[in-house]
Amino acid sequence: MNDVYLLWVIFSLFVGVSLAVDLGVFSKLRRKKQEPQHKDQAPPIKTALMWTIVWISLAGIFAGIIYFDMGPEKLTEFVTGYALEKSLSVDNMFVFLLIFSSLNIPHKFQHKVLSMGILGAIAMRVPLILVGVTLLEKFHWMIYLFGGFLILTAIRMLLQRKEKKIEIEKNIAIRVLKKFMPVDFELNDTKFFVRKNGILYATTLIVALVIIEFTDLLFALDSIPAVLAITTDPFIVITSNIFAILGLRSLYFLLAGVMEKFYYLKPGLIAILMFIGVKMMVSEIIEIPTPVSLGVVLGILGFVLALSFVRARKHPA
Repeated sequence: MNDVYLLWVIFSLFVGVSLAVDLGVFSKLRRKKQEPQHKDQAPPIKTALMWTIVWISLAGIFAGIIYFDMGPEKLTEFVTGYALEKSLSVDNMFVFLLIFSSLNIPHKFQHKVLSMGILGAIAMRVPLILVGVTLLEKFHWMIYLFGGFLILTAIRMLLQRKEKKIEIEKNIAIRVLKKFMPVDFELNDTKFFVRKNGILYATTLIVALVIIEFTDLLFALDSIPAVLAITTDPFIVITSNIFAILGLRSLYFLLAGVMEKFYYLKPGLIAILMFIGVKMMVSEIIEIPTPVSLGVVLGILGFVLALSFVRARKHPA
């Protein structure tokens, strides 16, 4: 078979059909959960768990297709890229939680914002990945720039203090939005825009969406160079990225109530970024095989999650 165009078609069908079903199912859930007696209810844990398993399973099936068509090396690259992107994405969920709590957006409205945010993230990632791949192929020295950037990102995360709330008025994305239209912070519906006295206002939902998209742009500048350290094959980078992103909404609703229990996730992500940065910096001297990189990423994640689980059991409050 070995036809990358056919693989692109299979990938597009995987994503298109699954995303259409996902959005349809969640839309029905959203309407049901807006009944008067449960107005503030989020999609049930069982549904979020089901869709999380579906997205991970789809990524696993696609990984199998890559193995049979492209071989074990590309399979390892895909799994490593997927695991790397997925683990870094979890840290981004803390930001989503901060955004929704800062804007007082209830669970029943969060789905719509996250759905649009994920679609926007996909549209944003593909050109960024293609630019990154092109830069590395034409200017090999860019690998040192990307590596140094990842190390600096790890150091920044290490020194960063934990935020309790996002200062909406000071956010650069909101300052830009206000230059185009006024903002109405009174949330009564699922609309992104409302018209009052003939004037079009942006609602809190569009404010949240703008901040999420801006945050994802910054996040992509960290995560894409990390995946490019594993492979510069645009097919592998794009597919692993998109599969990791697509399951974020269901994973968010699954983990929203327990995110604070991931006590050691941030140190683990810092260690992963530092490792990937160093890997890029020393690539001309020491070539670290992709299976080793996968082992390191999964090993660090497993270790920090196990430590977090132990601490949560000892201190359940």
